[in-house]
Amino acid sequence: MTIASTSKVSGADASTPTLSLGFSTCPNDTFIFHALVKGLISTPFRFVERLEDVETLNRLVLAGSLDLSKVSYHLFGHVRDSYCLLRSGGALGRGCGPLLVAAGNMQLSGLRNLPIAVPGEFTTACLLLRLFDAGFSRLKFLPFHEIMPKVASGEFAAGVIIHESRFTYQESGLVKLLDLGEWWEETTGFPIPLGGIVARRSLGREVISQLDSAVAASVTHALANPGVAKEYIRSHAQEMSDEVCAAHIGVYVNDFSVDIGVDGQRAVECLMARAEAAGVIPRAGKGIFTD
Repeated sequence: MTIASTSKVSGADASTPTLSLGFSTCPNDTFIFHALVKGLISTPFRFVERLEDVETLNRLVLAGSLDLSKVSYHLFGHVRDSYCLLRSGGALGRGCGPLLVAAGNMQLSGLRNLPIAVPGEFTTACLLLRLFDAGFSRLKFLPFHEIMPKVASGEFAAGVIIHESRFTYQESGLVKLLDLGEWWEETTGFPIPLGGIVARRSLGREVISQLDSAVAASVTHALANPGVAKEYIRSHAQEMSDEVCAAHIGVYVNDFSVDIGVDGQRAVECLMARAEAAGVIPRAGKGIFTD
């Protein structure tokens, strides 16, 4: 078990096993993890919280620096031998995929050989764009919050936006060229897997099962008591309006967040298979869940 030195310890007394926990400052993640980190549900662990943007979390997990973390499913494809997926806590659904946007009269067919901003090398947004068209080769990796301004200014021909940007891009004068989630759903019939919660396999099956139950309980508590986490959510999303926060949670937290279910599992396995076939991720020797 590892401890991240830059974050706050929450949970039971000092004799309780301590785990490092990473999640983003996005409203869906702070909504999901609020009850867990604030001790509103019973858990046999203490947690050292590490709140970062999703691409930073991806790279921390790639380096093996966190015990439990939210990651993009693209990144999960690179760490399946050392991390397993939890059934709870993830972002997976319909009508919630990344959007490819541009300014002015740009057409989708004209984007090849032009620079496209994407929110991180290991984001699922990047993976989906590569699966949609491998000819989009001039990908530039930026923090997600920098993409819309730089596309609007003309620095990039287009950009893939995620999180709350899907609710606000029109305010920046941008137009949607492609809904990558919609393309995925029409192509596969599955909901779109965006991000999941992974745990270090070396923790062992019993601990991982306890963590899965704890995260599921935290999601269930949040859904049953939606107002309790409001102050915590707003403290990490001060530049976001209440309306956008609510829309963000409404889109990204759903029944799949409580339990991934059969359809969710098949969606993840399909994404992994397609990414392997495209040579974007390595083939794994283990399944997506703990053995």
